[in-house]
Amino acid sequence: MEKATGIGGFFIRTSDPIRLARWYREALGIDTYSEEQDGVWRQEAGPTVVSPFSQDTDYFGRREQGYMLNVRVTNLDAMLAQLRGMGAVVIDDLQAMDGIGRFGWCEDPDGNRIELWEPAAEALTPPA
Repeated sequence: MEKATGIGGFFIRTSDPIRLARWYREALGIDTYSEEQDGVWRQEAGPTVVSPFSQDTDYFGRREQGYMLNVRVTNLDAMLAQLRGMGAVVIDDLQAMDGIGRFGWCEDPDGNRIELWEPAAEALTPPA
C-alpha cells in the first residue's frame, strides 16, 4: 500500500499573499514561497499529528476557520514573547499535557489561529 511520506505544502487563502508570507517568515521563521521569495521550509524531523475535529469545535478559534496549523517550537515562552513583541495576537492560555508537552496559541494577521507546541522529550521519541 502506498502512503504519504510527509506534508509537502500548506496553502492559505488570503487577500494579501505577500504580507502573509512575510509574517510567517518574520514571526515564526517559516521560510515561505510567495511572489517575492522562492522559499521552501526545511523543517526538523519530528512528530506530526493529523486529527479531524468536529464541525462545531471551538478549538480553532473562529468557527469559520476550517483548519489550524500546529508548529513545533523549542521554547514556547520565548516564541510567545517574540510574537507579542511583534504585535501579534497571542491568546493568553497556556496548556500542558503530561508526556505530550506545552501548548500556546497566536493568530496570523488574517485572524487564523496557530497552535504552538513545545513537545515533551517523550513526545519526540519514536515508538519502539
